[in-house]
Amino acid sequence: MNTRPPSRRIPRRRTAVVAVTIGLLTAGCSASGADEGPSEAAGGTGGMRVALVTHGSEGDVFWDRVRKGAEAAAARDGIELTYLSDPDGAGQADLVRQAVRDGVDGIALTLAKPQAMKGPVNEARAADIPVVGLNSGLDSWEKAGLLAFFGQDESLAGRAVGEKLNDLKAKHTLCVVHERGNVGLEARCAGVKKTFRGTTENLYVDGTDERAVSGIVTARLRQDPTIDQVVTNGADFALTAVEAAAEAESDAAVATFDLNEDLVDAVRGGTVRFAVDQQPYLQGYLAVDALHLYRTNGNVSGGGVAPVLTGPAFVTKTEADSVARFAAAGTR
Repeated sequence: MNTRPPSRRIPRRRTAVVAVTIGLLTAGCSASGADEGPSEAAGGTGGMRVALVTHGSEGDVFWDRVRKGAEAAAARDGIELTYLSDPDGAGQADLVRQAVRDGVDGIALTLAKPQAMKGPVNEARAADIPVVGLNSGLDSWEKAGLLAFFGQDESLAGRAVGEKLNDLKAKHTLCVVHERGNVGLEARCAGVKKTFRGTTENLYVDGTDERAVSGIVTARLRQDPTIDQVVTNGADFALTAVEAAAEAESDAAVATFDLNEDLVDAVRGGTVRFAVDQQPYLQGYLAVDALHLYRTNGNVSGGGVAPVLTGPAFVTKTEADSVARFAAAGTR
């Protein structure tokens, strides 16, 4: 019997801005809670300010994990961290420009819409503000002039999912894309299609409207009973797809990219076959820490020529128990 998880609807807003400042320089606390002074290497980081600007939607737990990792790194390194987000490319660009005007010491950003970020990144570089990328934009970060990139090779992850579906004897896969124009989501589904020996089709939905997503997936499964596998691009959408399959009286199984606590429980219970973990906490942590290391010691992660990969890591029923406690803590 399927039970509906708590509402995961994301508010429909053009601009979602969340700002959090970590006041660590006066508190003098480490990530572990031990009392110690601000971390300062030879170059010194007293008062270092970093802006993390993403395309995340307000209320999306995935971005909560990215932010939590970034906050942990800020706490460790004695950094004032401001988190800002807007799912709209133009809105995100405005937030980056604001960070440049504010004279921050470093910027970490996502490149879900690379073209929109081109101008703001150039402005940051002109102001001698180092910029690193995370999560989205693996194929664009070097051309954009970023120092480093932390994330998952989405094409590689998609190809790995395709191979796993072959092993599971799937024949017809529906890949649900919840944000049009997001290069990372498109790369995942293209990767699945590249290695999957069966039929792959993309289904585009508006991820800000959970009810509409459920209705569209349900309708497609009713329309074509040959679909035996649904692949979603987010943990919440996987849980919605499980409900949609039940509503459509479809035998289609569900797998997903990304995970959260409810999704780990679903994998443990067998209602979701597996999840691909790109480790968003790690992405946020490494991006902020990289800016600290660049400012204090001149280090460039990946040497400036190679991305630092945080995934893909598969979570199946076998691995779910070991991941569950971290998911419950909001770090996986």
